Amino acid sequence: MKALVLAGGKGTRLRPLTHTSAKQLVPVANKPVLYYGLEAIRDAGITSVGIIIGDTGAEVRAAVGNGSRFGLHVTYIPQEAPLGLAHCVLIARDFLADEPFVMYLGDNFLIGGIADLVDAFRMANYDAQILLTKVTEPQFYGVAELGPEGKILRLEEKPERPRSDLAIVGVYTFSPAIHQAVRAIMPSARGELEITDAIKWLIDNGFSVHSHLVTGYWKDTGRLEDMLECNRIVLERIAPGVRGMVDTRSEVTGNVIIEAGASVERSVIRGPAVIGAGTKVSSSYVGPYTSIAENCLLQDAEVEYAIVLKDSTIKGVSRLTYSLIGRNVEVTRAEGVPNTHQLMLGDHSKVQVRA
Repeated sequence: MKALVLAGGKGTRLRPLTHTSAKQLVPVANKPVLYYGLEAIRDAGITSVGIIIGDTGAEVRAAVGNGSRFGLHVTYIPQEAPLGLAHCVLIARDFLADEPFVMYLGDNFLIGGIADLVDAFRMANYDAQILLTKVTEPQFYGVAELGPEGKILRLEEKPERPRSDLAIVGVYTFSPAIHQAVRAIMPSARGELEITDAIKWLIDNGFSVHSHLVTGYWKDTGRLEDMLECNRIVLERIAPGVRGMVDTRSEVTGNVIIEAGASVERSVIRGPAVIGAGTKVSSSYVGPYTSIAENCLLQDAEVEYAIVLKDSTIKGVSRLTYSLIGRNVEVTRAEGVPNTHQLMLGDHSKVQVRA
């Protein structure tokens, strides 16, 4: 069995961060979201992985390499434009050959893995199996209506009146029958080949399409609030470990990881939190559910419930919360009077200022 991982797409909901960076590589607890998916695939016993890449392909290649660090063999499959999930299956035909496969959207975050999904698919004789989870607002998702024994009867995309509360998670398993389906469908109104249309084609033509319910935690990490929530969930599960330097005037409480090469001076760190290698925290407060990546500087600052990417500086600022700070960013206090805010922001930025 193979895996097809989708790591293209533009990540418009996380701009400006994703103007220059792959959304699948935004870190959760200082590890890229994509890595969690690759580890889940490996833990399900799959070693041959095709990765669909787009405009940020060079960055994904640099981060994943040949896959050996994960125990995988990786093949990269360029997609000229984001033409739909079914189009990804279409262009991966040579790689997939006639083997069953898992399709995994690289920006999905799933705690609990996919081993149960893969095992159920291997034991059954399904042509497709779709991972589902219960949601409180199904009208914002693709929704599945189930029949006896989990058979999928109908799929609807963001219905006004949902027939169920079961949303489609971005993980699927397919038999080679899906290749016939993706060739049979036409582009949707938005000009893309939709995987839901291909699955509907399988249902309409008598193929067996079944469901599998998520047993762990799932999020689509396309928005700021989703990234921060995933970060919180992972940090709640970390084992503490202080490998960097913490001086005697600092206070570290709770589950906190301080990587080798990091230093904490005259500061308070309250976990769960992680401080990356080479980062310096000086005369600062780092509150719960915060991930600070490598080679950052926090000086005279307060940060809580936030993700800070590598090589960034936060200096003289209190209090920064519910935030996602990109790479090589400087956040500093303006000097002098009047008491003003001086900003230089990229396209699609979001800033909330309280006087």
